[in-house]
Amino acid sequence: MKKDNQVPTIKDVAKEAGVALSTVSKVINHLPVREPYRIRVEAAIDKLHYQVNTYARGMKSNKTSTIAVLIPNTTAPFFGLLVHHINQVLSGRNYHMLLCCTDYRPDQEQEFIRMAQQNKVDGIIGLTYNPDLDVPENTPFVSVDRVFGHHIPCVAADNFAGGQLAAERLSDLGCRHAAFLRIGSSLVNEPNKRKAGFENGCLSRGLSYEEKILSDGDSLEEFRTFLKEHLHHGMLSIDGIFCVTDLIAYEVIRMLSDLQVRVPEDVQVIGFDGIRMFGTQNYICSTIVQPVQEIAQTCVDLLLQADNAPKSQLICLPVSYAAGGTTKEQA
Repeated sequence: MKKDNQVPTIKDVAKEAGVALSTVSKVINHLPVREPYRIRVEAAIDKLHYQVNTYARGMKSNKTSTIAVLIPNTTAPFFGLLVHHINQVLSGRNYHMLLCCTDYRPDQEQEFIRMAQQNKVDGIIGLTYNPDLDVPENTPFVSVDRVFGHHIPCVAADNFAGGQLAAERLSDLGCRHAAFLRIGSSLVNEPNKRKAGFENGCLSRGLSYEEKILSDGDSLEEFRTFLKEHLHHGMLSIDGIFCVTDLIAYEVIRMLSDLQVRVPEDVQVIGFDGIRMFGTQNYICSTIVQPVQEIAQTCVDLLLQADNAPKSQLICLPVSYAAGGTTKEQA
């Protein structure tokens, strides 16, 4: 007799339901069985509180129905939103998500690659920053924002088009001298194209511009110094600013307020990502919106498609512009 504290097994479920083990297995794996049998098996599972041991099943089949998601952190709103949508898509496909916050640590990123090689997860969706990350060709992997090579698909927003759209919008709104502010990794990745897109947009519209480029680890106060250098008799010589992310735009707007420079009356500001305020869900600034839900859907579709299906090296998804009160549409 099974003890009260003994974990129920698939055999216990089959006995309770009065069916064969193979029938229980089909129900658990969402395979077709006759409706009366399915009802009996599901009732037995509920009664016994039976839970599938996904890891044990994965040891036998080399499948765990688990996907690892590598992300630097979930404190940055864009990363958190991306994780949310990936989890929703995976759940809809009867997969679990193993969230791995790497805090930009190269060793952590490489460790989770080893997990996939050991069949502890079925694949990886990674937004990574390790310049030497080694992803073997037999490891199911989809990259976000970073091209590794022909064997690993990369999904990204159209960053070049987004940068160009920002420049064109500032020009359309009457700006005559703009600035591009960036802080980021020296790693070659898709977001770097925002700068080239902005430059191209400025050149196509005859919009003069200058740039302030910082590296990871530099103080944001260097942007304050840059702004002060362009402040003469209370007037800013720049009338439009494109920031590489919404978070940087948010900080720059605070600095402008400290300097008694009005946004958008004196200078218009556009960010990138499409981050919304908590509570109101308004955009924190006028912004180039990344299609986060579509990025998540595409990553999962690519990872779970048949191994022999063709994979594009880079899939760029379209961006859009949204006014958020820091440009003159909302003045």
